[in-house]
Amino acid sequence: MNILLIYPEFPDTFWSFKYALAFVGKRAAHPPLGLLTVAAMLPPEWSLRLVDTNVRGLKQRDLDWADCAFISAMGVQRESAQRIIARCKGAGLRVVAGGPLFTGEPEAFDPVDHMVLNEAELTLPGFLQDMLQGSPRRVYASAQFADMQQTPTPRWDLLDLRRYASMSIQFSRGCPFNCDFCNVTALFGHRVRTKTSRQILAELDSLYALGWRDEVFFVDDNFIGNKTFLKSDLLPALIAWRRHKRGMTFYTEASINLAEDETLMALMAEAGFTRVFIGIETPDDTCLAECRKFQNKGRDLLADVRRIQHAGFEVQGGFIVGFDHDKPSIFQRQIDFIQQSGIVTAMVGLLQAPPGTRLYERLRKEGRLRGQSSGDNVDGTTNILPRMDFDILRQGYRDILQHIYSPKHFYERLRTHLRNVRATRVRVPVRFSGIQALVLSFWRLGIVGRERFHYWRLLLWTLFRRPRLLPQSVTLAIYGYHFRKMFDRHVT
Repeated sequence: MNILLIYPEFPDTFWSFKYALAFVGKRAAHPPLGLLTVAAMLPPEWSLRLVDTNVRGLKQRDLDWADCAFISAMGVQRESAQRIIARCKGAGLRVVAGGPLFTGEPEAFDPVDHMVLNEAELTLPGFLQDMLQGSPRRVYASAQFADMQQTPTPRWDLLDLRRYASMSIQFSRGCPFNCDFCNVTALFGHRVRTKTSRQILAELDSLYALGWRDEVFFVDDNFIGNKTFLKSDLLPALIAWRRHKRGMTFYTEASINLAEDETLMALMAEAGFTRVFIGIETPDDTCLAECRKFQNKGRDLLADVRRIQHAGFEVQGGFIVGFDHDKPSIFQRQIDFIQQSGIVTAMVGLLQAPPGTRLYERLRKEGRLRGQSSGDNVDGTTNILPRMDFDILRQGYRDILQHIYSPKHFYERLRTHLRNVRATRVRVPVRFSGIQALVLSFWRLGIVGRERFHYWRLLLWTLFRRPRLLPQSVTLAIYGYHFRKMFDRHVT
C-alpha cells in the first residue's frame, strides 16, 4: 500500500521564522515529528512518501501515487489542513487524520474517513488491524496515556534534512502543572512520562549518522517535569554522548522553577542546551492566580530569568494580556518587564481559550466564547469576550509589540541579554549557512534596513565586549527582523 504522509502549511506566525529562515536558505523551522513517528509505526511492507507542504508543494503526481493519505496538524494549520483534505478526497484517496487539531475538533472535519486521535501508540494499532481486515471504524480514541518507552525512533530518512533549520525529538509528555489556558494536560495528562536515555541517544545517533550537526529541539512542554530522572540519568548520558562530537546544540521548554536548581542548570548546559522557552505570562500575581499559574506566583521573576541566563541559556518568554483581572497599566508593566529581563524572543499574545482547557469550559458556561481559537498566539485575535474594553485591549497589545520590536528597544534588550548570558561550551562547526546569514545580514539589516544604525552598533559592541557571542548576536538580530515583519503585516 502506498501511504502519503502530509503535513499542512503553517501561516506566517511568530514561530514560523519565515523571514529569518530566508537568511540561512531553509524552508521550515522544524520537521513534522508526529508524522515521522507515526511512519515508524506503519507496516514495514508499506511504501511511504512524506510531503511537508512547508517545504514543498503537494503535487498531483503525489496524489496519483497514493492509496491513502495520513494527515496530522495543529490548530494553527486548520485552513491548510482543510484544503489538503479536500484535494485528497477529490483525488479519491482515503483520508486518515490525527494530531492535536483533530483530537480537539473531530466534529469539524466530516470529510475525513478515519480519525486516529489522542496518542498514536494507543490508537493506531487498532486502526491498522481493522484496516488490514477490511473493517476500519471512523473514530479511534483513548482516554489512557501511552507508555513512551514503546515509541519508535522517527523515520528521519523520509526528510530532506537540508530544508530544515532544526530537528525535533521528544523526551517526555505530560505536565505536573494546571494552567487553565493550556491544553497540554488535556492532551497528555499531568503524570510526566518519559522515554529511556537509551531511546534518546538512539534518536540522536540516527540524526548524527545522517550528518545532522545543527540544533535539536526537545519539544517537551515541560522538559524538567521529572528533575530526578534528568539529573541522575538523561543529562549524564547526554554529556557522555557529546564527547568527541561537534555541534548539535539543544533547546527546549521548561517552567520557571528551573531557576531554583543550580545543579540541573549546570548539567543542562554541559549537555549542550543553550536556549529555553519559559511561559512567564504576566508579572501580575492576581492574574497568575486567576489562570492557576501558581508556579510563577510570588516569585521575583526578573531575578529568576537572570539566574537562568547566567547559567548559560538564552531565555525565550511567553506573555499574555487579556486576563479578567488585567488593568490598563498591564501594558506598560509587560513592556518594562520584557525590556529589563533581556528576553529577546518575547512572544506576547492576547488570551485565547483552546478547546479542552479549563478556561474554555469556564467561558463557555459564562457565554463569553466567540468562535474558534486561531492557534496563533500573536495574531492579535482572541476567541473570548474580555472583561477589559476590547478597543483598549487591542490598542494596548499593539503598543507592547510596537515598543518591544522597534529597533531601538529591541537592540537595547539584545545587549542586556548578551551582558547576562554565559557563552556555550559546545564546539559548533562553522557552516556555510552561518556565513550566508552573516553576509545577508550585512545587506538587509546593516545597509537597507531601518535598524542599520542599531545593527552596526550591536556588532561593534559584541566584538569588543562579548566576541564569543557574535554568532548568537547576529542570529538574534535576524530574529528581530522577522518579528518586525510579523508585526508590520499582522498587527499594525
